[in-house]
Amino acid sequence: MFKVEDSISLGCHIKLGRKAQGLTQEELAVASGVGIRFVRELEEGKASCHLGKTLSVLKALGVEIFIKGTES
Repeated sequence: MFKVEDSISLGCHIKLGRKAQGLTQEELAVASGVGIRFVRELEEGKASCHLGKTLSVLKALGVEIFIKGTES
């Protein structure tokens, strides 16, 4: 498990996950239904990447997202 603090750290972890699975950026783009340019920008930490597409990429990598909030 890792903590994502910004778009750069998220992009770094996506890139590491892709490489660990032996995928090229193009293969990940096809598997997640997004364009290769999007995958490149996401891995570079572009802050304005679309959340829906980002979630598709994470799903293609088998990554689950959990949100931890403070309890009231």
